[in-house]
Amino acid sequence: MIKKISIFCIMLCILVSICCTGMQNIASIQTMAKQPETLDITSKSACLVDFASGTMLFEKDANKHLPIASMVKMMTILITLEEMENENLSEDTLITTSENASGMGGSQVFIDPFVEYKAGDLLKGVIIASANDASVALAEHISGSEKTFVARMNERAKELGMNDTNYSNCTGLPAPEQYSCARDCAIVLKEVSKHDIYHKYSTIWMEDFIHPSGRKTEIVNTNRLVKYYEGCDSGKTGSTNEAGCCLSASAKRNNMRLISVVIGAQNSQTRFNECSKLFNYGFANYENKEIVSQDKALFKLPVNKGKINEVDVFSQETFSVVAKKGDKTSYDITYENPNKITAPLSKGDKVGKVIISKEGNVLKEINLVVGQDLEKVSLKDCFDKIVVGW
Repeated sequence: MIKKISIFCIMLCILVSICCTGMQNIASIQTMAKQPETLDITSKSACLVDFASGTMLFEKDANKHLPIASMVKMMTILITLEEMENENLSEDTLITTSENASGMGGSQVFIDPFVEYKAGDLLKGVIIASANDASVALAEHISGSEKTFVARMNERAKELGMNDTNYSNCTGLPAPEQYSCARDCAIVLKEVSKHDIYHKYSTIWMEDFIHPSGRKTEIVNTNRLVKYYEGCDSGKTGSTNEAGCCLSASAKRNNMRLISVVIGAQNSQTRFNECSKLFNYGFANYENKEIVSQDKALFKLPVNKGKINEVDVFSQETFSVVAKKGDKTSYDITYENPNKITAPLSKGDKVGKVIISKEGNVLKEINLVVGQDLEKVSLKDCFDKIVVGW
C-alpha cells in the first residue's frame, strides 16, 4: 500500500512539473511577443501603456524594483490634486512654509521659511520644476508631517494596485527602502492625468515663480518633451546618481493616448530619446477602437407610469480596446435589460448591463443607466392628457 502511494506521489510531482513548465513557456511567449526586434531600449526598465485600456504594448523589466528619483513626486502631486478635488484644499489656500521645507536640497524654487504661499503656486513649482521644497511644504500642510504624508502615499499606492512600490519620502531624494517600477509609474501618471488642474501647469515650458515678497525665481519644465514632442502634455522626470535618468510621460495623438516610462537611462538625452522612441512605436503601430461610449445613447426604453414615454439608456462608462492598425477583429455587444422600466427613477440608476465579447470570451460587463430623471405621472398629468386627447 505504501509503495503504491509513493509511486502515485512521484507521478503527481512529475505531472505538476510538466504543467508548470508549460505555463512558464506560454507566459514567456506572450511576453516576448510584445518585444519588437527593432525597438532597442538601453534603459534598465521601460514600458509603453495604452491609456484607455491599460494594455502594455511594450515592456522591459517593467516590474523590476528600482529607485526612480523625483518620479516619486507623481504620488505627491496626485494626493494634492485629490485633496483639491475633495475640496479639502484649493489653489488659493495659504500654506505657511516651514524651515524644514525651505531647507530641502536638490531641485527647488527657493521658498522662504515661515511665509504664506498659495497651494496652487507650490503645486505649480512641483509639476514644472520638480521642487523638493514645495513638495515638502504641501506634504506638511496636508498631513501634518512628511512622515505621515508618506504613509498616505503608500496607502494610496496599494489602492491603485501599485504592488511593486514603496515610498520613503515625498521628494524622491535617495533613500535605501524607496523603490518603484515602470509599470507602477505608468499607473500613477494615468491617475494624475485625469485631473484638469494638473494639465493647467504640466504644459508650461518656462515661467517666473513669484514669491509673496515679490521676488522671482525662473522655472523651466524639466520634461522637455512637452516642448519638443508632438502631443506630449504631461510627465515627470527624475535624476540621481543612484537612479540614473528617469522619465514618465504621456502623449495624445488623434483619439489615442499613450504613457511611456523609462528608468535608469545613462543620461538625460537618452531618457527623452527612448520615451520618444516608445511613443513613435505605439502611434505608428496601434490604434484605439471605442466599443461603447458613455456619451452616446445606446437605445431607448419604454417608461411605465412616467411623465415621458421613453428614455435614453447609456453605458455607465466608455470602453475602448487597443489593436494593431489594420486589425479587423469584430466585437460582440449584447444587452441584458427589461423590456420596459417603471418611474420614478433618477439619472444614473442602473437598468441592466451591456456585455462586450470577443470570439466568445467576455471582455467587459458595464452597467446600463438611464440618462435623465424619470418622474412618476400624477393624476393631474393623466387628466391633462385626457383633456388634450378629447
